[in-house]
Parts: sequence; C-alpha cells; structure tokens
Amino acid sequence: MTHSEENYIKTIFHLEKNEKKGISTNAIAKQMETKPSSVTDMIKKLSEKNLVNYKKYQGVSLTTLGRKTALGIVRKHRLWEVFLVEKLDFSWDEVHEVAEQLEHIKSEKLIDKLDKLLDFPQFDPHGDPIPTKNGEFKEREKKLLSKLPILSKGICVGVKDSSAPFLKFLDKHSIALGQVVKVLEKEEFDGSFIIEINDKRMHISNQIASNLYLKIDK
Repeated sequence: MTHSEENYIKTIFHLEKNEKKGISTNAIAKQMETKPSSVTDMIKKLSEKNLVNYKKYQGVSLTTLGRKTALGIVRKHRLWEVFLVEKLDFSWDEVHEVAEQLEHIKSEKLIDKLDKLLDFPQFDPHGDPIPTKNGEFKEREKKLLSKLPILSKGICVGVKDSSAPFLKFLDKHSIALGQVVKVLEKEEFDGSFIIEINDKRMHISNQIASNLYLKIDK
C-alpha cells in the first residue's frame, strides 16, 4: 500500500467511530483536505484491493481486511507517540506530526520490538487506546467534562482534540492526564465551567470542557 492509501484507510477508521452508516466521500474529503473527486478515485482503488465497501449514495465502510489494516496503522502511530514522549522527551503536542511519518514503516519486527521496549503500553500520550498486534484494544470508561453534572469528580484520562494549539493551552494552564478534576460550577449564560485541579480553581470555556475526557470516581 502507498502512504496515501494508508492515510485514507486510517481516516475512514476514525470517521467510523462516530458514524453508524457509511462514510460520505464529502466527509472524507473534508478530513483529508482534498477534493471529493479525488476521494472517489481513491475509494475505487481501495475497493479493488478489498479494503473498503463502497456503493454510490450509501457511503464507504471498511471491510474486515480494511479494519485490520487500519488498526495496524493506528497501533504503529500511537506506539511511536509513546516512544517519542517517553524515550526522546518530546512534548505531547509535538509527537503527532512525527508519528504521522513513522506510522508508514513496514517492519512488523521493529514494531513488535518497540512495543516490548515500551512494556506494552495500553494508551498513548493523549489517552487513546493502543491496539495490540491482534487488533484488540481496551477502551476506557470516560465522559466529556462538558456533559458532567456539578460536583462531579474524576481523573483526566484523555483529550478529544489532540491538536498542538489545544495541547499547548493545557500545558500553559497545567492541565494534564492523571490529574483529579472537580466540576464546581457551570455558567448558564455561555456554558463555561469553574473547575478545581490540584486545589486550584480555574475558569474554562465550554469548548475546553468539550475536549477533556474524565474517568468518573465511583
């Protein structure tokens, strides 16, 4: 497979998480920042390789082979992110673009050794699950902070938005995975929140709250 084909497979995989029906070519084009006509051409190639199912007006879905391929790409990407943070001291806002390049390495032996070196991590630096060699992965029970009632308390376990600007914002305000967060108040006017982290009160927008995942204390 070409790098471009792998990128399409991974994109469809991520889009399928939030879409029960087939993925439209327009949705793929938007995510890939390309023309719908270019997507249609690529989908035909992927269909010929038995990686996607495609019917006009019904959208695109991964085949069993396509899903297996996508999980392999995602596994490599997230393992490399862990390696970059833990072994090379990259910050979590720097690793995505580098991992985008490294995920196309074909050597399964290298990736297996990388997995072992890192002691078989289950989650990447952004809290996303890392598939095993067999394509299995463990999803955390988590909820967006914006959906929680007042006085909820939990541990920050992930981010919905893993873009560099958002991660830099979190670093600037000392918000990190593993921290205990308590929801103190919600403003009716704009949906913003007052939260408590490490005994410090903080005001955050609804946009920020809508991109932070918490594992709620039982």
